[in-house]
Amino acid sequence: MGLTKKNIGVTALFKAAALSLSLLISPIVAAERIKDLASIQGVRDNQLIGYGLVVGLDGSGDQVRQAPFTQQSLTNMLSQLGVTIPQGSNMQLKNVAAVMVTARLPAFSRPGQAVDVVVSSMGNAKSLRGGTLLMTPLKGANGQVYAIAQGNLLVGGAGAESGGSSVQVNQLNGGTIPGGAIVEQSVPTTYIYDGALTLELNSSDFGTAQNVVAAINRRFGAGTATALDGRVVRVQAPLDPHAQSAFLSQVEHLQVQVPPARARVVVNARTGSVVMNRTVTIDEAAIAYGNLSVVISSQSDVNQPNAPLAGGQTVVTDRTDIELRSEGGSLQRITTSANLSDVVRALNALGATPQDLLSILQNLKSAGALRADLEII
Repeated sequence: MGLTKKNIGVTALFKAAALSLSLLISPIVAAERIKDLASIQGVRDNQLIGYGLVVGLDGSGDQVRQAPFTQQSLTNMLSQLGVTIPQGSNMQLKNVAAVMVTARLPAFSRPGQAVDVVVSSMGNAKSLRGGTLLMTPLKGANGQVYAIAQGNLLVGGAGAESGGSSVQVNQLNGGTIPGGAIVEQSVPTTYIYDGALTLELNSSDFGTAQNVVAAINRRFGAGTATALDGRVVRVQAPLDPHAQSAFLSQVEHLQVQVPPARARVVVNARTGSVVMNRTVTIDEAAIAYGNLSVVISSQSDVNQPNAPLAGGQTVVTDRTDIELRSEGGSLQRITTSANLSDVVRALNALGATPQDLLSILQNLKSAGALRADLEII
């Protein structure tokens, strides 16, 4: 018996309704580039550090008596320049400051390239504004010099002091020198081993790792990529060195479907801030909260004799009052939430302060009503 046009129309309507319902229920999946999700193993920056002197300060440098290393560094520098300081000289300089210089050496850097440096005072200098960093070697963790820094400091703060009053905006004991260091030695960067490279995801997720593998295999053929675990993906690269850069460029720009992040609530106990992602939900629960405070007050009472010639003495006694205050809290009901907006609406309905909310979230987690990981920082 064949289907009539009416039955066919009803069937199609049910299929369309089911498809629309599945789209509404299915979680929102975003697409991102592999470049934003992972890094290439072996392609990394290297930290550099150095010790130097900043000169040309307007009387705001180190006090050499309290920072003797500044005078010692200045004496050593002058001796290298052919200036001999008499033994036992006490230089009372105010225009010099000892500083630490830090920088990041990017991957694939070559000698002659410029990198930014950060200069920070390590003595008791009041300000580095207007100073000039003298030639400072920047070393890596292995003790070798990879860059030389020198130049005029850029300090974002400002300050003034006069007659015992002072005003200051931002930090004055630190600054930057854009392009202030010249690379003197490159660091070999190897990212392909035995014809394969390794992608390391920024966060461990088996679903994301499988999606990365699927995207690469669709573009370059089956077997090109393999997920070793929830973070590491191994990719077969071309054997021709000239084709490897173009291959990596194509891999980094592939779009990958990223599943929704794991539900997480981050609580900062010091500032009272609470941050949730969109996958946080709450089951139905009842909450009662209130404040309990103890107030202790103390005052002195003076007791004197009734008659002036009674022969008694004036006595001072301390009287302490202890009061226990408890604010009543009624039992509040929160309903099951299906999305973040419902969670926010339910928690706001409680009328709790941010500090109360910290305890409420922790108790909801303990009761199993908070469907999220609770992280306290």
